[in-house]
Amino acid sequence: MGHWWVRNIVEPGKLPLLLALASFVLTFVVTRVITRLIRAGRGPFGNVRAGGLHIHHVVPGVVLTVVGGFGAVASDRHGAGGVVSAVLFGMGAGLVLDEFALILHLDDVYWTEEGRKSVEVVVLTAALVGLLLAGFVPFGVNDLSRQELADRGTVISNIVANFLFSLVALHKGKARTALFGVIVPLVALVGAVRLARPGSPWARRFYGRRPRARARAALRAYRHDRRWARPSRAVQDWIGGKPDPRPARLPGHR
Repeated sequence: MGHWWVRNIVEPGKLPLLLALASFVLTFVVTRVITRLIRAGRGPFGNVRAGGLHIHHVVPGVVLTVVGGFGAVASDRHGAGGVVSAVLFGMGAGLVLDEFALILHLDDVYWTEEGRKSVEVVVLTAALVGLLLAGFVPFGVNDLSRQELADRGTVISNIVANFLFSLVALHKGKARTALFGVIVPLVALVGAVRLARPGSPWARRFYGRRPRARARAALRAYRHDRRWARPSRAVQDWIGGKPDPRPARLPGHR
């Protein structure tokens, strides 16, 4: 275990990346727990206010991200400065992306349907960083044997092919499948070979004169959304909290 840790984490300089990922995930989890306690009126926590202004946690997140980012650029990946900067950067990124939806909409949508985008972005970011961390690219690792080079070359080839399948899935309007397909093998392949979603660039390009294909694509998209909408919402509610119900609209009100 010690030999693997040195050759695959310490020697290639991946320790800061590992610490950044760990602090990113931990900060997001702690932040969500605290905000849900505040929302439920439990515990000693409360919103931070200054002069009647609610200070969202994206503000200290930006500060930590800037400090950690510049510190990482100025530090050595193998030194203590790089380690500290990575932790600060991960904490800042966790705070910022936890309120990604607020930045996107320029509105306090944290506990609304639109706020679910923050959870999605955090999960995807953690998964992509995990892919970089677990990658078998032999950069920075010295004295690789021929077998190790062959094994890692095979993995790199598979990653490239998987990435190409992800591009096809993205062109077919399957953004989530494409993103997770970069990380999980065969997911992108499934998205690439199945019918495109209606309105996607692929459907407009190849289904324009194929009414049967358009009809099949629309029916499959409807069945897929109907089947997976509820489980997807349940997972997002479990991670990020259930959004507030939308206020009922009065007749004639827009």
